[in-house]
Amino acid sequence: MDAIELLVTQHRALEALLGEVLDADETPMDARFARAGDELTTHLSAEEMIFYPAVKARRTEDILLESLEEHLSLKRLLADLVALAPAERTFEPKFKVLKEQVEHHHKEEEEHLFPKVRSLLDDAERRTLGFEMLAHQQRLRSEGDPRENVVHETVAAARLE
Repeated sequence: MDAIELLVTQHRALEALLGEVLDADETPMDARFARAGDELTTHLSAEEMIFYPAVKARRTEDILLESLEEHLSLKRLLADLVALAPAERTFEPKFKVLKEQVEHHHKEEEEHLFPKVRSLLDDAERRTLGFEMLAHQQRLRSEGDPRENVVHETVAAARLE
């Protein structure tokens, strides 16, 4: 699958999942948050470990460095939320901030980074990256609750290798 199409598809899916976390339904809020947190964590990891390094060499460093700082902010909020029970008073406002920042980050990538990448990488390169990201995400999911590991990634932004 094309890496950019994969990421855009995941952006919409993440936005939908985040939109459902605070909704009242039969699924407990902590389970809805866990699913959204895991999906967000695997998405951020695939970008940091595979997509960003692959496109860094293509002269997109300024956008990537900003994206990594946005990832750090998202990880910090996510780590705070992992430590909170959904019934706690600060959970909902903190979650709303996370949701807003995720949406902003997606918009930035889609408007500024992805058009550059589309012109710099050919179809085959983007497909290879897409499959690498999917495999990375599957591995993270198979290891257990990815959101739990984000608490160890909040000191500094990921390095752009």
